[in-house]
Amino acid sequence: MKTKKLLDEAKRLAAPFCVRNGKKFRLKDFDPKDTQGVKSKSHAEKLLEESSAAASEMQERLYAQDQWSLLLIFQGMDAAGKDGAIKHVMSGVNPQGCDVFSFKTPTSEELDHDFLWRCHKVVPERGKIGIFNRSYYEEVLVVRVHPTVLEGEKLPDKLITKHIWDERFEDINSFERYLTRNGVMIRKFFLHISKEEQRQRFLSRLDDSKKNWKFSMADIKERGFWKDYKEAYEEMVQRSATEHAPWYVVPADNKWFARLIVGAAVVEALSELDLKWPDVDKKKKKELDGIREALEEEKK
Repeated sequence: MKTKKLLDEAKRLAAPFCVRNGKKFRLKDFDPKDTQGVKSKSHAEKLLEESSAAASEMQERLYAQDQWSLLLIFQGMDAAGKDGAIKHVMSGVNPQGCDVFSFKTPTSEELDHDFLWRCHKVVPERGKIGIFNRSYYEEVLVVRVHPTVLEGEKLPDKLITKHIWDERFEDINSFERYLTRNGVMIRKFFLHISKEEQRQRFLSRLDDSKKNWKFSMADIKERGFWKDYKEAYEEMVQRSATEHAPWYVVPADNKWFARLIVGAAVVEALSELDLKWPDVDKKKKKELDGIREALEEEKK
């Protein structure tokens, strides 16, 4: 597929799931089983392959230009497919130009800093793509669903008020605005899975010895807070979806479709940066001519 046609198709696929203003967002309006009429898994995989190839080529220009960076944030319930989406969508990208970070339970060192610290220190440098598998959004998700987690964050008592969630969203939005103003493009993906599909995937993990390591009783316990998490995810999108850092609410019951939408959004994001190969000045051209001359002399 030609580049322009691919970009047009990427925009068409990603647009229905992109939220840039969260005020009217309602999670019930997004069906986790949605495939937007894309019936064929094989067709979706072919499109994803072409998207990955395009992303790879644009990532090389991103690296060479050395001005912008791209931060991709993935959030979702357990078994929503975050690892798989990252693996498949970024399969063609040069590993030297891409870093992936997974954020689990904070360490004692991380708890001695502000909640943005552990993510801020690994924000991608210019020319690179950074991927966060979970992120600082855990502070308005799991911490909100489980208030006891907040008690362990060493905050002074007088700072833990009824306004703390408003303050955290304010801090997150300011942080993302700051990054954007410094050349970091941000795209965020909420992989929206149904409770029944999660149950089926958990059962599949139990049946596959190679996936048993991914499973723990804590995963089952978290299912008991499903309603609380859905409310937290809804408010997360409502209060942090912006023009410069939009959320993609990705239907995740069909892994192949979720990966297609993520791939399309990544290609669209990179295309917006108008990436170009750096111009070579006269001094550099003279140096290259000298290199060519030296190499050609070796043949004689």
